[in-house]
Amino acid sequence: MFLFCDSLIAAVFYLILLAHAFDEQKPVLTAETQEQLAFTSTWQVLGPFQIESAWGADSLERFGGFRNLQYSDEAQYRSSLAPNGMVNWSLLSGENITCSSFGARISLRVGFPHVDWTFFQQVYGWAALQYQAWARGEIIVTGPKPRAVIFYTDHLLEYWIDDELYFGGDSYAYRKAPPVIHLNPGRHRVDVRLVRDVRAMGGLGEPTIQVDLELRTVSGDLEVAREEILTADVVDGSLASPLASIALRNNGHNAIEIIEVAAADTATSTSLLSEEPLILAPGQTRPIAFNILEYSKETSSIGVRIHYRSIRGPGTIYTLTGSQKLHQRSVHEPHKITFLHPGGIVSYAILRPPSRRASHERGRDSSLPILLQLHGAGLEAESDIVAHALDPVPDLCAWVLFPTGVTPWSSDDWHAWGFADVQAAISAIPAWIERNDWGGPGADVDRWLVSGHSNGGQGTWYALTHYPDSIFAAAPVSGYLSIQNYVPYQLWQPMDPRRRSVLGASMNGYRHELLAENAKGIPILQQHGSDDDNVPAYHSRLMSQLLPLAGWHSTYAELAGEGHWFDGVMTTEPLRDFYDKHLETPARVLRPKCSTSESAGDFPPPFSLIVANPADTGSKGGVQVTHLDDPGQLGRVDVSTDCASHFMTVTTSNIVGFSIKSHDRHLSFSVDNQKIQQTSTQLHEDCLELWKDHDGLWRVLLAVRKGRQLGALEAILRSMGRFTIRYHDNTTYRTALQIARNLYQYFSADSGIECMDVHSTNQPGNMITVMTGMGLSKSLLHSFPIEIVAHGELSIRDSDGRQRLYSEDKLSAIFLRPLRDEGLEMVIWGADAESVAVAARLVPMLTGVGQPDFVVLSDSSRWRGADGALAMGFFDHAWNVSKSSFFS
Repeated sequence: MFLFCDSLIAAVFYLILLAHAFDEQKPVLTAETQEQLAFTSTWQVLGPFQIESAWGADSLERFGGFRNLQYSDEAQYRSSLAPNGMVNWSLLSGENITCSSFGARISLRVGFPHVDWTFFQQVYGWAALQYQAWARGEIIVTGPKPRAVIFYTDHLLEYWIDDELYFGGDSYAYRKAPPVIHLNPGRHRVDVRLVRDVRAMGGLGEPTIQVDLELRTVSGDLEVAREEILTADVVDGSLASPLASIALRNNGHNAIEIIEVAAADTATSTSLLSEEPLILAPGQTRPIAFNILEYSKETSSIGVRIHYRSIRGPGTIYTLTGSQKLHQRSVHEPHKITFLHPGGIVSYAILRPPSRRASHERGRDSSLPILLQLHGAGLEAESDIVAHALDPVPDLCAWVLFPTGVTPWSSDDWHAWGFADVQAAISAIPAWIERNDWGGPGADVDRWLVSGHSNGGQGTWYALTHYPDSIFAAAPVSGYLSIQNYVPYQLWQPMDPRRRSVLGASMNGYRHELLAENAKGIPILQQHGSDDDNVPAYHSRLMSQLLPLAGWHSTYAELAGEGHWFDGVMTTEPLRDFYDKHLETPARVLRPKCSTSESAGDFPPPFSLIVANPADTGSKGGVQVTHLDDPGQLGRVDVSTDCASHFMTVTTSNIVGFSIKSHDRHLSFSVDNQKIQQTSTQLHEDCLELWKDHDGLWRVLLAVRKGRQLGALEAILRSMGRFTIRYHDNTTYRTALQIARNLYQYFSADSGIECMDVHSTNQPGNMITVMTGMGLSKSLLHSFPIEIVAHGELSIRDSDGRQRLYSEDKLSAIFLRPLRDEGLEMVIWGADAESVAVAARLVPMLTGVGQPDFVVLSDSSRWRGADGALAMGFFDHAWNVSKSSFFS
């Protein structure tokens, strides 16, 4: 039966008898129920099924999808997880139900106790505790008028309201970008896809799923989407940083232009950061960045007035207000600074400058290194548990920086988007020094001691294996080694081994265990609790075993009886000693240089650099890989130098481009047994750039795919400025809006949404094109290997020059194309709007999905997942399809 909040309503509905499921009920309207929102209390559940939700695999799609199934006590469906291989419908009562004229809430706690999860876990480990299911309920809208609501979907990835699909949801309960839904009076069916993720929900106890649904009415076309304005803290009377941001949501039916963000008082002045028009599409949430130019020291808060107009309106200017309380800090305590992320958004970090004691010991003419502290999953850097983790060691000789990675889950686990935030935060310290009249030691932004806990421990391994030249010491604490090792993928849908190999190759950059040799020469302290039931100590034990096999070592401190987290976990005695030792005399970063006044010991010993993706891998020993031969395989460089003869020997594997930072112009080189003289090559700012030509000889680097363009689909996240999302027509607008919503939800990224008929003159960042049919324009690269050749047909030129033609109903594809200045375009194409939505699932959103450079999908991918891909693989350095790609 329906459960409403008001006791009178409950009494009325008590008289309604249920013959079958809830769809036979009719709400009774009284004066008290006018303008009411409510969820049904009883929900219909079907499951559990095997998981592979990121690629969209759902076995029920083979039968038209859950949305086309009707509740039946006798209906059964096949499932590998259930006894006898069959699952039935069941009924579930919601919890914590509230409703009113302003909104409604309900919690669903779903479990399947009849499944022997304990046995499954004994065989398959944590992977056995991941599954998916579906649940169906209704939203009841009473009253005479349509209602505009926002819909919060905590811990959901996908749902349907009536016949509209919403993909992306809010897996981590960020509550940043709920969709705006316009509901007519009556009943609206809600189908929610329930996905159990061990990383987010844990691997202990009964594997249940809890989702929280909430409706909230909205008023007005424009609304402040989040209560807080992002601002820096006030340090000794002045704002630590001038950049600020306010998130706005368009609740109306027409696009809105933001004209100005003005200060609410005369003592403060502000200005928009963007010089381009700021347009919010209907239903879109955007972060609006602005500068606080002047600020009164007497005020305790910042107030702003947002002036805006409707694009299709009469030109009337409207005003929305917002405010933020400011936090006062002293210069030596942890405080919030703001800065610009490469993606064009304002982000923040917590900075703790050197203490008075450390400043006095080193003097103002010295430069201290950066101590990075990377937080774990689900935490804000400004929370006490993060920002004050190092309070017990207040006098470290370092600039202590607690980055956010933009979101509590560090966006993509401290990788493409998240680590760019780390680098931007480090780069913001010199500006802080200048703005705040700092009189202490300077900051050496090129020398880092990296440490982190849990997901931040994994981020420490990432930094150590991808940017070794910047790191002089590292301390991963209770960190998992790679996402593939954390919760293995063996219970994904079965797939062809070659398809699986392409997926695995697209995630090589996450396999820190394969990159262990990159850590050689860098002091490492590993710490882990022996009783850790969140990230088992196996991860640290494995890396402590692999490092000696790679010719290096670490100090491993396993704390007997300790779990995943405890007070003081980042300041144990081993960690204190490690910080003190390596911050007292930070190791120098050595570059290839030999002179008669230096001993051979001043030069790096022989080393190796292993590279999965050159775009997110820095240099080691001054050597940086710029291009792989086959992006689907790891590349390797081995380097040794004889300083007596000024000769460097380099051998490569799967490498076609690399550079050497050399400060010694007398150095000679041999690359793969080919002697190279510096005078005969191209030397730019002490950087020697080499390229392997078709004849196997090394020459000057050519103009090819490079830098931010490298990597799998996640390369789109290396945008230098906001995203531009172009849609083809009204049938693809909803997908474009969904992509923008997901980019903001999971990365806090900003996007402009434009119709392809509108030719924008300035697109600062990467582009995403959503379209159907034949409307796709030609690539800027005339020889680009993928073309739409007819309505519903796609052609790919493989590595042998053969044209592969794909033509079938519901065909879709997603792939990268080059733009100027290392920019990228991501094309999401389908034969129709429904198939476009299938391909759009592969836009980077959650970590560990596996998305190569291009994927062509058949309609069967809806239930087969990756095994339904007709083609997928990589582009090489010249934007040709690589030989490791897959074609059916």
